[in-house]
Amino acid sequence: MKHRAHPLRFARQRGLAAVEFALIACMFFTLLIGIMEFSRVLFYWNTAAEVTRLAARSAVVCDSGASIIKTRMENMLPILQDSNISVAYSPTGCDSDPATARSTCQTVTVSVSNVTIATMIPVMRLRIGMPTFTTTMTRESMQTSTGGSVCS
Repeated sequence: MKHRAHPLRFARQRGLAAVEFALIACMFFTLLIGIMEFSRVLFYWNTAAEVTRLAARSAVVCDSGASIIKTRMENMLPILQDSNISVAYSPTGCDSDPATARSTCQTVTVSVSNVTIATMIPVMRLRIGMPTFTTTMTRESMQTSTGGSVCS
């Protein structure tokens, strides 16, 4: 004699696969979006480090002032504000006279600090603070403005 399944047994399990998929899909997509957001935060961190390095390089090669450096950095990384960027020439005060074109400066230090990145994770909205990035470079041609395409 063959054993036959009761017809009501299959009827009760009809929507079970859809419910299981919905539960697993919610967790999967939340994890996927979290991974993408973490990648975006790391991209901003890497970009901030690179922008800081390029700004310091521009300052020592092209004899660019702090306002030009800040503008270039904000163009490369739009989440930066003037208040997040610090450009310091050493020794202190060597950049005060535009006529001397920072001719007595020996080093320049560019740093980015107090930057927060807001995530777009659906369940939790996080604000992640970026670490401070600092680059110091020694003078190369701070005596005069070199001009050229590299300094534009």
